[in-house]
Amino acid sequence: MLQSLRYFLFPKACHACSESLQASEYMICTQCRHYLPLTQFHLYNERVVQKVFYGRIMLEQATALLYFEKKGPVQSLLHNLKYNDKEEISSFLGDWLGQELAQLPSYQAIDAVIPVPIHPKKRKKRGYNQVTGFAIALAKHLEAMCVEDILIKSKNTKTQVFKGRFSRSDEILDAFSITEHQSLEGKHILLVDDILTTGATLEACALQLLKIPKIKLSIATMAIAQ
Repeated sequence: MLQSLRYFLFPKACHACSESLQASEYMICTQCRHYLPLTQFHLYNERVVQKVFYGRIMLEQATALLYFEKKGPVQSLLHNLKYNDKEEISSFLGDWLGQELAQLPSYQAIDAVIPVPIHPKKRKKRGYNQVTGFAIALAKHLEAMCVEDILIKSKNTKTQVFKGRFSRSDEILDAFSITEHQSLEGKHILLVDDILTTGATLEACALQLLKIPKIKLSIATMAIAQ
């Protein structure tokens, strides 16, 4: 009764379509959850993400939870996550994907989950890294470590989203670095980000992580641009 009254007085909106949520709904309304464009790459062993990085980096596994379309519900979700202080969306999507990956033997061997870092200045301005909650939730479901202090962003670059592969700034390739490698030697690492477009940022991060001896590398993102 009290919960219903609270929703009536202070209605919450769906982060995908902005319609009011019912008392039984959380984060996303039932209709949006039903119609969000799931990729299901990991369920059907589709190598769409691997093809983005063909000839660039070697990956064990790779997937994305959702398809991204401009002006679609996934864009609204990620916009709210990054710019409207809706940090909880990150862990919500991580729980969603993590529950699925935890059932797959190919992902059960993950030792560590590493979120793509953001520059300290950007983190201070936003208040959080939008990928951290996603990484923590995935690590929980995969019974792995979430590691945030080894891969760092040392240069404050402009966003690479929706830049063409050949028009992106070369500065992204040396914007990241690793602080040490001993603790991750021989581990299977899952590198995670919010959206995959050209793959420039993930490639730059991967090239740093691949300096660590004998690691295996996989990738997971919240969304992939079509």
